[in-house]
Amino acid sequence: MATVRMIDIAVNFTDSMFKGIYNGKQYHIGDIQAVLKRAWSAGVDRIIVTGGSLEESKEALAIAETDARLFCTVGVHPTRCKEFEDSGDPEKHLQDLLTLAKEGIEKGKVVAIGECGLDYDRLHFCPSDTQKKYFEKQFELAYRMKLPMFLHMRAAAQDFCDILERNKDRFVAGVAHSFTGSAEDRDKLLSFSNVFIGVNGCSLKTAENLEVVKGIPVERMMIETDSPYCDIKNSHAGIHFVKSSWPSKKKERHDQECLVKGRNEPCLVRQVLEVVAGTKGITNIDQLGKTLYHNTCRVFFPHDLDSAAEALLASGREAI
Repeated sequence: MATVRMIDIAVNFTDSMFKGIYNGKQYHIGDIQAVLKRAWSAGVDRIIVTGGSLEESKEALAIAETDARLFCTVGVHPTRCKEFEDSGDPEKHLQDLLTLAKEGIEKGKVVAIGECGLDYDRLHFCPSDTQKKYFEKQFELAYRMKLPMFLHMRAAAQDFCDILERNKDRFVAGVAHSFTGSAEDRDKLLSFSNVFIGVNGCSLKTAENLEVVKGIPVERMMIETDSPYCDIKNSHAGIHFVKSSWPSKKKERHDQECLVKGRNEPCLVRQVLEVVAGTKGITNIDQLGKTLYHNTCRVFFPHDLDSAAEALLASGREAI
């Protein structure tokens, strides 16, 4: 397998599955180090660990500090926005997030504010008015920290884009990750010149999904696993484009050398790249990988872009 340099922009390493716990039951010891070893071997050279609450963001930062190639986000997921009010002092909660982001920036680890946005598929966790209020509040963090945003949009394109429009000058760039929306949703996002779209297995389930992804310009795309979720399953429309595979065993028979069957992990971001290439009819997967890698560096790791890469990006493309 040719090694393409990749960045997985969304890994939920704070999830209990990476501690060997599934539905509250311990099946095996924590295996993040084995998961990372597979990722690095597969050509992943950076991973962004997702923070979805204040406490989870603290844990994401602690995990990011264990390896030079790990980074993280700080923010509150839309389904958890009630934590602002449950804290008893929403403004202090926002300030605590700001303090954590500042600490993480000083350590060279925090690269975005998020995961934040709107999720109307799961309103039983948090009502829409609360989601909207605290999505908007988190732009203050991005503005003050001069950070890009790691965004979540599910069944809420109109309200999401209305909030983006009101705040478009308050964040440098962003990515709407784990995109599963319609062609119309896609085009609304693409109308914001500083917003990219992140795709994973959930973005590639159906023939309709593939048509939508086909219409995302590669210059506006990033790839991710959102592991341990959103793997590419045999029932997915894009499965016939997948070329790479890794041995796996059921969690009951855990083996550090194998993937856990049904648990997604960062090495499988290679499969996302393969399905995107197949969907778009791109035969040069190396060049596609290079473009997606530079998109990601441009937003999250701008200081690492060398002059040659910057020149490549500038040729025929608009600056974000």
